[in-house]
Amino acid sequence: MEVANTPRVGAAVRRRRRALDLTLADVAGRSGLSSPFLSQIENDRARPSMRSLQRIADALDTTAVQLLAASDATRTVEVVRAGDDSGLSEDARVRPLVRGRHQLHALEFTGEQEADREFRHRNDELMYVADGAVEVEAEGRIHRLGRGDSLLMSGGVRHRWRTAEPGTRVLVVAVGDHVEVLGGLTVGRV
Repeated sequence: MEVANTPRVGAAVRRRRRALDLTLADVAGRSGLSSPFLSQIENDRARPSMRSLQRIADALDTTAVQLLAASDATRTVEVVRAGDDSGLSEDARVRPLVRGRHQLHALEFTGEQEADREFRHRNDELMYVADGAVEVEAEGRIHRLGRGDSLLMSGGVRHRWRTAEPGTRVLVVAVGDHVEVLGGLTVGRV
């Protein structure tokens, strides 16, 4: 029997199963539930009862509480409008494009930026030049990026950057430092 207020946990179950390198048949054998039923759960076409969820959690060496916490019940949709300057810094050159505590950070930089600070992030970072040009020093090499160019730096790469033309606009997107990425599995840290 399905519990009406059980959140959809399909994505959490799938992520955990894949992290353990298990097939649906493996989980079915461990849990006593059928592979088709598990597939329906993973694809959010069926919602398990709390008893079934606990059987799945046991098969995945976790708990039902952890699966529920990792479920898609916390999905959000947020729009940040171009004219919304509530997040601008005092010099009006940095605008957050994602607000709150999420796995992803995104910032828009406009105007002159100096290369006076070195960065080294725990996780990956993508830089995209929307307008103008920038020079990025990463691991001792200088990369000049123009309009439409992007640069991906994996976690741990030391870098600094500066604008190379007036009117430059750069988008920087990064996986948050509070997120630990292990072999394709993303784990939130508190």
